[in-house]
Amino acid sequence: MSGAGLDNALGSLNALAGGLFLLSAFAMVATRQTRGCLQLFIAQSLLLAASAFLLGAEHRSAHLLGVGLVNLVTKPILVPWILRRTLSEEVYARREIDQVLNIPSSLLIALALAVFAYFITLPILHAVATQFRSANVPIGFAGLLLGAYTLAVRREAVPMLIGILAMENGAFFAGIALARDLPLIVELAVASDGLILVFVTGVLVRSIHLRIGSTRVGELAALREETTAVTVPRAGGQGSAHVAGKPVNPEAA
Repeated sequence: MSGAGLDNALGSLNALAGGLFLLSAFAMVATRQTRGCLQLFIAQSLLLAASAFLLGAEHRSAHLLGVGLVNLVTKPILVPWILRRTLSEEVYARREIDQVLNIPSSLLIALALAVFAYFITLPILHAVATQFRSANVPIGFAGLLLGAYTLAVRREAVPMLIGILAMENGAFFAGIALARDLPLIVELAVASDGLILVFVTGVLVRSIHLRIGSTRVGELAALREETTAVTVPRAGGQGSAHVAGKPVNPEAA
């Protein structure tokens, strides 16, 4: 196969990876079970790594190959492993019953966001050189918006975390087409920050689930720590105690 034919084949495969990447973002919006969201995130991360490898092979970029390798190790492998180590099986089996919007409405909004992403990125594609014009830009921006939408409408803590990671996937899917010579140290820094975020969030969600038996954000926001403010009696005077904002006679207590 000639060089031009090989580049065309790699470009077609990258477009296929982009289409599947966008479909995984739509599926993430429609999926209500935590385990399903995690599996879709793994698939999306694999498609991101595949796109980086394909673009790296097409443009002979060692930086993109390194970015693809880092993504392949961190997101589809390390992120699920950390979540499985920090979260209980019950959290994975949860399914969101109380939905902000039903699935058809969510998909219609997601479709509108994808169309908006296409039109908003047209000026960017016209502003860059021809070799940087790729389907990665509108698809990546659409993935970022769909991840943000997932974050906004979810009620469980873990799917909200996956929404944040999906936003990062979308940003990198567009970025690997526009900044092919991105230093590998930048990708390593972002990947390490993402792993720390996943670990800390997993530990917190596990602790909260063990204490109150729920990971719904609405219930967590409704919780109020009951504090007791006690005023130490001064010499020759009476002190006063306040419980939940109401004064209480210390002698009666």
